[in-house]
Amino acid sequence: MHLCCSECYIVVGGTGRLQTLTAAAGLVESPLHTGDVVWFTPGTIHRAVNDGDLHVVVVMQNTGLPEAGDAVLTLPPAHLADRDTYRRATSLAGPDGVPSEERARARRDLAIEGFAELTRQLAAGNGAALDAFYAAATELVRPQLGAWRARWEEGAAAMSSRTGEQLAALAAGDHSHLLDAGVSRIEEPPAAVLGMCGFLTPYDPVRIGSVVPVGGAG
Repeated sequence: MHLCCSECYIVVGGTGRLQTLTAAAGLVESPLHTGDVVWFTPGTIHRAVNDGDLHVVVVMQNTGLPEAGDAVLTLPPAHLADRDTYRRATSLAGPDGVPSEERARARRDLAIEGFAELTRQLAAGNGAALDAFYAAATELVRPQLGAWRARWEEGAAAMSSRTGEQLAALAAGDHSHLLDAGVSRIEEPPAAVLGMCGFLTPYDPVRIGSVVPVGGAG
């Protein structure tokens, strides 16, 4: 579950399902087929189920904030007691300090256990269980909020503010920002890594290549 960021799945191959859990709708299952686009807002507990070679492009809000910790796994309450307890339960590193698929599967199974219990509690009319999870998640991330705000201010908020400045400039007949037009490129990441939802090939904005001249017409 993300606390501040919306997430979008663009299905580029295979089939699967997106299971979501919210206070308003309870458990909902959305099919995932090639060409589908599904998105959800903060607070949506979500589980992707791979039914057959599922490949999705994930678009996240807020410029790197999701990778900075804006997500909490639905572990059973005992593992949400404090940051150290949660960190031990969610670490992908084995005894040798190296991330492993075995640890990723163990973490997945623990998250599914908590997800299933939340689903049962909501189905039984106990909305307090979901609220308790939200409260625990909020406490876990509270120490990170200052860093999150700085990242947001330097990224998404700055870009939105820049758009406002450009609109004002155009309204005044000033088109000078168009003279700074350029194109950026990010090469395909070299290898997949273990992530929350399986194997990921994350595009890191830091790796953006040099700006090249704009060509063609548009």
